[in-house]
Amino acid sequence: ANNYFRQIGGSVGAAVFGTLFAQRLTDALADRLPAGAPAGSVDAEAITPQAVHAMAPALRDPYIQAYADAMPRIFLYLVPVLLLGLLLAFFLKETPLVSHAASRPASVPAAEPHAAPAPEAAVPPAPQLPAARTGHTAGVAVCGSVQHSDGTAVPRAALTLIDVTGRQIGRGASDGEGRYALATPGSGSFVLIAAAGGHQPQAVTVTVGERPVELDVVLGGAGRLAGSVLTADGLPVRDATVTLTDVRGEVVASTRSGREGGYVISELVAGEYTLAASAHAYRPTALPVSVQASRETRQDVELAGGAVLRGTVRAGGGRPVEDARVTLLDAGGNVVDSQTTSADGTFRFVDLSSGEYTVIASGYPPVATVLQVAGGGRTERDLLLGHED
Repeated sequence: ANNYFRQIGGSVGAAVFGTLFAQRLTDALADRLPAGAPAGSVDAEAITPQAVHAMAPALRDPYIQAYADAMPRIFLYLVPVLLLGLLLAFFLKETPLVSHAASRPASVPAAEPHAAPAPEAAVPPAPQLPAARTGHTAGVAVCGSVQHSDGTAVPRAALTLIDVTGRQIGRGASDGEGRYALATPGSGSFVLIAAAGGHQPQAVTVTVGERPVELDVVLGGAGRLAGSVLTADGLPVRDATVTLTDVRGEVVASTRSGREGGYVISELVAGEYTLAASAHAYRPTALPVSVQASRETRQDVELAGGAVLRGTVRAGGGRPVEDARVTLLDAGGNVVDSQTTSADGTFRFVDLSSGEYTVIASGYPPVATVLQVAGGGRTERDLLLGHED
């Protein structure tokens, strides 16, 4: 009824307003236009802003002045209508709204008997009934738990049970462990609606027979995390692994970036998370992110590329040197890494930051030993060459 009368009022009001404005504009144009105005120029319904701008100044100014004079007076005609509406508003019956929620024990979910919804705006609190799982036998019970997708409980979730006609059968809330229990008037098909802050509501059909029904409801988060994996230069990084962990360190979701570096993680519960990204030839990075409820949170991830330094140690004539010690020093003279060359004399340092380095290649360090040689005899001694750890 509210929408119907608003549409009728808007349609009638616009028609009356337009009629009054067109009539007054036509009279104003007839009075303001010069006597030698061309025929048809007084048609107020066919005139457009482009046609007014194309007129000669002698005709354009009267049209503009006529419009400016006709519009404000039409609003003055509507003042009595506004005063009448204000007067009628004082005779409307006041219906106070509910100012606070009905209090419920935190440990016992409440159930509501079979009843039609009250027609008034202020709905009285539902009578408190014992939970079905405590021994109440007023009807077949529907009980279970409200959980996240990972199996953790969703406390204080609102549950509503309706029949096939949409009439409310029962209402309650999950306890601290996510458990709930609602009583039904008997066998039949019903719809269980579960909702909680920061979660996507869920509706489940349940068929009740002669025995209690155990039904678990899984609520997904209503939050959404999206962004792009980029390099320091703003270029997209495709096929990067994006992982989201919660405050306990458990992996909530994992995905890969697309062709343009974008990623999307949906059905998230509002809260604090850690977002990590890694890709081949890039250093992994992690950063905190706060996911908002029922909205999309944008977070881009920047990956720094790890430089790779490779080369070959060669002796005279270009022969590769095997088992040579190669040491890498940074600009401050600090040892970054060291390794020995392979059979083909190659070495490789990975995951390096941009900057200036010094590469030192050396063979085995010299080994000295004291020998005592007897006259006329033969002395043998083996020398062990190797690099210090």
